[in-house]
Amino acid sequence: MRANHRRTPAAGLLLALLAGLLSAITLAAPARADTTAACGLGGTPISDGAARAIAAACDEVAAGTWYTWGGGHGPTPGATYGSVDPSDPERSKNDPYRQGYDCSGFIRWAWYKAAGSDVVGQKDAAEEFQLPGQRLGTDTGVLKPGDLVFWGTSWVHHVAIYLGGGKIVEARESDTHIMVSDLTSHNMADYAGAVRYDPGTAATTNHQTWSNGVNIRPTPGTSRPPVAVLPGPTTVRVQCQTHGELVTAEGYTNDAWSYLPDYHGWISNIYLQGPAWLPDVPTC
Repeated sequence: MRANHRRTPAAGLLLALLAGLLSAITLAAPARADTTAACGLGGTPISDGAARAIAAACDEVAAGTWYTWGGGHGPTPGATYGSVDPSDPERSKNDPYRQGYDCSGFIRWAWYKAAGSDVVGQKDAAEEFQLPGQRLGTDTGVLKPGDLVFWGTSWVHHVAIYLGGGKIVEARESDTHIMVSDLTSHNMADYAGAVRYDPGTAATTNHQTWSNGVNIRPTPGTSRPPVAVLPGPTTVRVQCQTHGELVTAEGYTNDAWSYLPDYHGWISNIYLQGPAWLPDVPTC
C-alpha cells in the first residue's frame, strides 16, 4: 500500500526557502572546469607551430594523462612521476605513483612536439612568462589559439594553452587528468596576461650556456644594447653561426656568434659550452 505523503503549508514554505537558497548558491559559485569539452582548435591558430602544440596537448587529453605535481621536468621533455605537493599533501598523495605533467611541464611537452626540440626547457610557470614573444597584457579579447595564458599577479603560478572560443587546455591540479576548461574557470582577478610565442620551424640544435648575466645582442657584436639577458645556465636553440666582432671575455677571445631564433638575437660563442666554432651548427 503506497503511503499518502501530503505537504503541509509549513513544509512547502521550507522547501521553497531551500530551493531559493540553493539557487543563490549556484548563481554565486565560480565557473567550473569543463572537463568534458572537445579538445581542438576553436579558431585560427597564431601559427602552424601553435596548431601542432595544440594537437599534441589534445592527444594528452584523449589519453587521459594525469596531472602530477612536478611532472614533466626531467632531463628531456615527457611525462614523469610527480611528487607530493607540500601545500596540498592530501590531494597530491598519489602523484608519486602517476606519470604525468604539472602545468609548465605540460607546456614544455606540447611545444617540444610542435618544434622538434626542447624550446621551453626545465622552466616553471614563472620562468615561462619570460619566454621571448609578444606580450599581450590582460585583455582576453585579443587571444588567439596557441597563446600561452598565465595566472599569478604576485607570482606566476599557472600556465595553459588557449584553444579559442573561451577554452583552454591545461594540467590543472592534482587528482585530475589533463583537461579542457573554460578560461574563466580560473580566478580572472589573478590573470597575469598572455604571451604569443612561436618557436618557428627553422632547423636548430640545443646548446647550453654558462656564466651569469649573458647578453643576447641584436647583431653579432657588442655595440648595441642587449635584447635579453640570460640570468644563468640556460638551454638555447641555435640556428646558425657567423664571424662577427672579436670579443674577449671570461679569459677567452673569439669572433664567433650564434643566432638564437627564440630571442631574435645573437650570443657570443664564448658563452656556449663547446668549442669556439660549434661543429653541429651551419654558417649563417
